[in-house]
Amino acid sequence: MARRYLLSKRRIRFINVIGIISIAGITIGVAALLIALSVFNGFSSVVTSVLVGFDPHIRIEKRGNLTADELQEIEQVLVRNPRIKAYSPFISGKAMLVAREFNRVVYVRGVDQQRIADVSGLKEKVVLGSFTFDDSAGVGSIIIGLTLADRLGTVTDDEISIISPYGFQSALSGISTPEMMKFRVTGIFESNNKDYDANYAYISIGVAQRLFHFENKYNGIEMRLHDFTASEDVKHELVKQLPSSFSISTWYDLHSSLYSVMKIERWSAYILLSLIIVVATFNMLGSLTMAVIEKRRDIGVLKSMGMTSKGVVRIFMVEGMLIGVVGTVLGTIIGLLVLHLQINYQLFPLDPTVYIIPAIPVEIRWADFVAIAVASMGLSYLASYYPALRAASALPAEAVRWE
Repeated sequence: MARRYLLSKRRIRFINVIGIISIAGITIGVAALLIALSVFNGFSSVVTSVLVGFDPHIRIEKRGNLTADELQEIEQVLVRNPRIKAYSPFISGKAMLVAREFNRVVYVRGVDQQRIADVSGLKEKVVLGSFTFDDSAGVGSIIIGLTLADRLGTVTDDEISIISPYGFQSALSGISTPEMMKFRVTGIFESNNKDYDANYAYISIGVAQRLFHFENKYNGIEMRLHDFTASEDVKHELVKQLPSSFSISTWYDLHSSLYSVMKIERWSAYILLSLIIVVATFNMLGSLTMAVIEKRRDIGVLKSMGMTSKGVVRIFMVEGMLIGVVGTVLGTIIGLLVLHLQINYQLFPLDPTVYIIPAIPVEIRWADFVAIAVASMGLSYLASYYPALRAASALPAEAVRWE
């Protein structure tokens, strides 16, 4: 009976058109939501792979720097944790790089060449030169980002200078000359992270201790896990095992602001595209309400023949839910089809000279499908409820007399 009410051609063609429009609206809304959320998932996964592939998974720091004894204390804890693959101390600070007539203030990081390759993706990201820190010739070795090299106008084997931040104020006032160390560019890396490629340079940890006046001290220690998704669990373990004076950050904590922005954008897209489904359900509400008005006499006849109010409610609820089910199923099919074509045939490619990926990335998460289907069906249920109650409230005698 619900199907007959939905597809009836007698005197309610206009109502049926609105029903079809409602189905189309729900279909478009569901498909758009699935595609948009899958694209956000894809970009999020790309960002995570870039960050995790280059950054350490966990970083331990201390305000006031770590002494050699404190570093040894931390290492004794780390070596007993089976989920930690490797770890390495580091030194980090700001300094000015000078090459010919160009200069740039960057973050200079001192790393242990023997261990950093197991902790960071720096070695794999070197695209020019080699991953070498050879300080035996009296000139230090430095590896810089590709964007930074372009801005300084340098290539491998070029010589650049680093001005230490210590004594810099005195040098500016003319009291003394700035502390300066010379380096040879042995490698240029490209991490696919614009911030790192433009603002980071790497030198050996021993040279960094002299540059920043760190006498047997360190900024912290970085580590890589066998499975980066266990970062939060390992962090909680380390918090319990190490003194509270140590600050422990996961790869997610280091980029929390970026992920917060991405999360806000994802929810904004979800809310905006959900409005398409909301509008469609309002159309459905109007369609069912007009159907109730048009079928008022038929409802009265049915109730006078013994149909209960619950039976009347069921008719219009089923009709509304049919619209929701059809729209949701069609939207899901269309969304999956578009996503499948994008994954396998790259319908929407990207310029490889500008982007690090060849096409718009998508990642299907079935939790999104369930959430969208539940939301769509829930709105369809709510839109059917008012017309159904109105139909059930009609009195048989008045309904029959209405026409």
